[in-house]
Amino acid sequence: MDEHQRIGDLFENSRTRLQAVAFRMLGSRSEADDAVQEAWLRLNRADTSAVENMGGWLTTVVARVCLDMLRARTSRREDSLDAQFSGAIMSDATETDPEHEALLADSVGLALLVVLDTLAPAERLAFVLHDVFAVPFDEIAPIVERSPEAARKLASRARQRVRGASAVAKADLGQQRTVVEAFLQAAREGNFAALLEVLDPDVVFRADQAAVALGGPGRLRGATAVAKQFSGSAQAARPALINGAIGAMVAPNGHVLLVLNLTITNGTIVAIDVVAEPARLRHFNVVVLDDPVSP
Repeated sequence: MDEHQRIGDLFENSRTRLQAVAFRMLGSRSEADDAVQEAWLRLNRADTSAVENMGGWLTTVVARVCLDMLRARTSRREDSLDAQFSGAIMSDATETDPEHEALLADSVGLALLVVLDTLAPAERLAFVLHDVFAVPFDEIAPIVERSPEAARKLASRARQRVRGASAVAKADLGQQRTVVEAFLQAAREGNFAALLEVLDPDVVFRADQAAVALGGPGRLRGATAVAKQFSGSAQAARPALINGAIGAMVAPNGHVLLVLNLTITNGTIVAIDVVAEPARLRHFNVVVLDDPVSP
């Protein structure tokens, strides 16, 4: 076996762990794949003859890549709040193993992904590597360019914020899901009055060009107009976690056709954004949820 083949085999043996690290660091499957790919490129450029623990070395490389990506993401958010979730992805049902996706979502925790997104990049890295993957602080310290004790404090601060915020995030997600399920059920049953109850009086409906091409309107305003649009429809829509918030998706025959981003405030839907453009769909993080109101 030549050296290139040996290195390739070592990398493949570590790929699952590296993807898990990157996914928890970034909360985005496509970004996680990008980080792992970058680690592979760096591996091929590096002299690893003195590396004794290839798995640990690769974990460190992926962590550094993720840290750079998180810092770049934070910088973009400071430039434009509207682009806050522009780097998120969607797990396309045609390319994703549903069982694998469910295990990822369950192991990370839907609410935890939301909470982790509020942490500073260095805090997130220290917390994820130490608390989730048991990486020692003396190995985390050089990645975040701090002393081991400072890295420990980063993880401690992150841990406190996660504990305090996770309960709030779970409650918020639970409330959002209740509203979304009520909306979908009312739409399927053609219950106009129930639709009006879950829609804000000034709700705004927006759809991209691909969604309009499927036969829907481009823009509507007001609960009455939106309720008329959805009454008797949404038969194929299912609740889903979309970029950390509860929304809905339509995926006939396993092919994702569109997603509905729902903005929920004070227990009512204030905005509905329908996205069907394939290029845009790839930039959403979508995890399908069980649907207790399915017919």
